[in-house]
Formats: sequence, C-alpha cells, structure tokens
Amino acid sequence: MKSRLTPLERGKGMFQEKVLLAHGSGGKLSHDLIQQIFLPHFSNPFLQPLDDGARIDNQEGFLAFSTDSYVVNPIFFPGGDIGKLAVFGTVNDLSMLGAVPSYLSLALIIEEGLSVELLEQVVASVREAAELAGVSIVTGDTKVVEHGAADRLFINTAGIGWIKPGVHLSGTNAKPGDSVLLSGFLGDHEIAVLSQREGFGFEGSLKSDCAPLNGVVEKMLEVCPSIRCLRDPTRGGLATTLNEIASMSCAGITIEEEKLPVRDAVRGISELLGLDPLYLANEGKLIAICPAHEAEKVLEVMKFHPLSKDAEIIGRVTEENPKRVTLRTLIGGHRILDMLTGAQYPRIC
Repeated sequence: MKSRLTPLERGKGMFQEKVLLAHGSGGKLSHDLIQQIFLPHFSNPFLQPLDDGARIDNQEGFLAFSTDSYVVNPIFFPGGDIGKLAVFGTVNDLSMLGAVPSYLSLALIIEEGLSVELLEQVVASVREAAELAGVSIVTGDTKVVEHGAADRLFINTAGIGWIKPGVHLSGTNAKPGDSVLLSGFLGDHEIAVLSQREGFGFEGSLKSDCAPLNGVVEKMLEVCPSIRCLRDPTRGGLATTLNEIASMSCAGITIEEEKLPVRDAVRGISELLGLDPLYLANEGKLIAICPAHEAEKVLEVMKFHPLSKDAEIIGRVTEENPKRVTLRTLIGGHRILDMLTGAQYPRIC
C-alpha cells in the first residue's frame, strides 16, 4: 500500500499532519522543515550554506541578499516595534555576512480595520530605523486582507548589501582553537515582548535590545578581517545559534556559564516562567568566532561601541564533541546544550 505520509512526516520520526507554531520557532522543528521540505526543492550553491543570507558573486564583487518576515505580537513593545524590528532584522542579517547594508524592500500585509494612525506610526518608525541604519527603502508592496485573515499587520523586508574584498563570513568557517565572543546581555528582547503581551507588569526598565549591528560589525572587521563567523542569536537564542554553527563547521563548541551576561531581571523572570535565557530571542546581539590570537583585539573594539560594551569572550571551538555545544557550569560540570526543540513562546519577532 502506498504511504499516505508526507515527506515531512516520513523524515526523522516527525509525524505531524499540519504545520505547528513550533515549526516557526527557529529551533529543531524549523530546521527539520527546511531540510525535509524546502531544500529538496530549492537546493543550490547560494542557499546550501544556510547562513542568514546569501553571498552572491557578480561582476563587481560579492553582494549579500537576505529576506525576513515579521509577525511580532504586540506590534509595539518596550524598546521597539514591528517597523524597527523589520529594518534592523534585515540589516543585521546582511551584516552577519560582513556586508555593508544598502537597500531594503518593504512589503506589508494589512488586516482590514487597522487604524490608519497606527499604520502611519509604524511607517514613521521604519523611516527612522532606516535612517539610523544608513539604508534606503527602494521598493515595496502593500496588500490588504479581510478582517480575521491576519493579525493586524505583518511585514516582510528584503535587503541587499556589498561585501568588501577579503571578507568571507559563514557558519561553516569555525575551526578548533577559535574563540567565541558574545556582544552583550541575553534575552532582553523576548522577555520585553512577553511582558508587554501578557501584561505581566514587571517592575523595572527592561527593554528590547532591538538595534542595527552594522556599525559594530564594520569596526570589528576593520581590526580583524579574518573573523570566521558572525551570527545574531534571534529565534532559538544563543544555544540554538551555536548549534547551527557547530553543525555547519563539524566542530564542537564549549562555552563558560560564568562568562554569559544575563540581567538579573531576565534571569528572575525566566525562572518564574520556566524559561532558559540561553534559548531566549535577541534582536541586537551578535556572536563572533575568530582566531584566538585576535580575540582580545576584537573584544576591545566591541567594548568601545555602545551596542556591544558588555561583550565577553564566552568560549572556544574544539575538536571534541563535533557538532555539539557544551556548557561548562559554574560548579565545573558539563551540560550538553541541544538545539531548541519546540518554541518557548511564538511570535516574538
């Protein structure tokens, strides 16, 4: 009898008949969906590395191209909004390839009944974010769907940037002996969004870290063009992103718990909600992997920039445990950090 299972259901023990919210979490289910549904249809040399964007060779050199969609709920949250998130998210994806972001597209899917005043606030925020990041919105599209067919407003942005000669960043480049750097505190974005969405009313000034990282990256590459890899730990957080790099590079990664910067407020709220800060989404942080002898120089530059002043060297790339990420705990033990399996909370970006 012919199997009635879809390719997704037949692969790796997954037996869902429908797409789940967890398939959009950036964790293991997202990766399974990509590997089993999309890659068999679209695999090509530009897509195959599965970095945050594509590095494309043309007559004038290398360009970077990236696209992303934003469905954050609520639309406005402490420290940002869907407009800023859309611009900075695509700017950061281009920056993680070492590109200088230049041009963005802006496409909006608007639910019928959305306040025109609110829409203009979002569009104004997009303009301000683009000016801050130094990019231009050069093309776009608008669609309106019936009430109930969307949740107020979704945004898609795509971006193009230019990669300078000699720069080649990819998650496939990490080598044993390299140092792993993190630009600052973990989990601010996801906790800020959740607090606003659920009306927790937590005291304090915790805000999303939503910010453009192209300025930081430019300074880092000036002092160390040999940086191997940059990634922004968005959905799935630090642990999931490091797992992606370890898998792509076929290397192990060990990080030190005592070196991981987490605000007391984020740690406390995470404990209250049963969350792990290592898997929380960030929107203004980056991971850098570079040769160990260059690490202190890169760290110094990062600490000089206001968006990465709390940077730390958090670990190293190893030959041991290839494709695995290990956390050395405060008491000297070791804990395997796997990729996020489901979704701690959906729609945080």
